Amino acid sequence: MADDSKSTTLLSADNSFGKLPDHLLIEIFIRVPISEWAQISCVKKQWANLFREECLWHAALVRRFPLAGQTKRWPGPIPRGLSKRRYAALYVSKHIFSLDGEMDEIVGHTYLFLKEQLEISNMPPPSGILHGTIIDQFISCGKSRNRAHELASQIWLAVIDNLEENEQTFLLLKRLALEGDVFLPYPYTRSYKVQWRVFEKLFTDFRDCFNHVDYYDVLACAKHRFQPIPSAWLGY
Repeated sequence: MADDSKSTTLLSADNSFGKLPDHLLIEIFIRVPISEWAQISCVKKQWANLFREECLWHAALVRRFPLAGQTKRWPGPIPRGLSKRRYAALYVSKHIFSLDGEMDEIVGHTYLFLKEQLEISNMPPPSGILHGTIIDQFISCGKSRNRAHELASQIWLAVIDNLEENEQTFLLLKRLALEGDVFLPYPYTRSYKVQWRVFEKLFTDFRDCFNHVDYYDVLACAKHRFQPIPSAWLGY
């Protein structure tokens, strides 16, 4: 009897909560930790729809990043997008790069752009094109060539480190490692640190994925670019 009474009370509370208008639900949801949003959106179709709409994300953006509304639109090839995209970009900037200032959001957008190009595309553009797009974005926003190259390198390293360890990532890293060297003027040249990280992940995290031919092809490229190479990379 007690269990039935408790169930009835919970059901009644749920029904009452479900009758709240959307604007009040939004004010409640944006105060809940973002880690719980996916679970909340699965409770009801109405709530799932709220998380797809611009109103909730705009409210969350203003609450979490009050200065975001003052950010001017920027030139360049990477668009800013709507509130959900902007929220994700600012979240990335804060939690992955810990950067402050006007460039925060652009760094986050650039990270999302590169990660999506590498993960979602069946055949991503060559790394030189992606790197050039990132450099153009930062230069068009007033960054110096040195700063643009530095930021682009940080973004590449962060994306590579946050790729899932699966066959798709192995094939992607192998393709990046085997890309031919193309002469490009600074700052469009690929970072030495980024190239090293690609080979390092292949020979450590994905070593068991190699077949005999692939291993020696990638090893030959590594020896061509780096001298000396770590002994840990040797031995199939």
